Amino acid sequence: MTRSLAILAAAVLACLLLVTWIASLGIWPFASRLDDQFASCRSSTVAGGVGQIGGPFNLLDSNGKTVSDTDVITGPSLVYFGYTFCPDVCPMDAIRNAEAVDVLEENGQMVTPVFISIDPKRDTPEVIGDYAEAVHPRMVGLTGSAEQVKAASRAYRTYYKAHDSSDEYYLVDHSTMTYLVLPEHGVVEFFRRDASPEAMAEKSACFIDKI
Repeated sequence: MTRSLAILAAAVLACLLLVTWIASLGIWPFASRLDDQFASCRSSTVAGGVGQIGGPFNLLDSNGKTVSDTDVITGPSLVYFGYTFCPDVCPMDAIRNAEAVDVLEENGQMVTPVFISIDPKRDTPEVIGDYAEAVHPRMVGLTGSAEQVKAASRAYRTYYKAHDSSDEYYLVDHSTMTYLVLPEHGVVEFFRRDASPEAMAEKSACFIDKI
């Protein structure tokens, strides 16, 4: 009996030491959630954590002025990558995002919709500006050089690929996530195409309330 208790005690001690070692390495599976002020709001998962998405960018606004991410993301923002010639997906997503912003505003929370073009060849600052204004009066439209757009896309881990650009009506394949970005926190959540404006607003409000 005494030998069995000794073995059990040794096993318990070994487990405690293992737990302490894992925690010291920062890989304890629940540590990040315990330290995460937004833990109760999160539902999306991505390899490496949603915090791996997003980052600095330099693009052109509707006036052709170079702006950085800190110039644009001055408050809670819904960021989407698309293009103005897109025949169906982009306008539906952009309008859905604008509706979510309106729902949030009705509840006293101001969120900025941001539309970043992945078609710099056709989406000049004037074109992207007119498009953004037509969708929502507070929507920010951004474009840039091919290199600037590519860098922003990489930061947000988005995908896009233009079809034969020798055809003026070419289409661009692209990912369709919308990202909730908070100043000082970066990307905290992303929304798929099937998310409704109401669901986006409710989820966004949860994060904004915890700032």
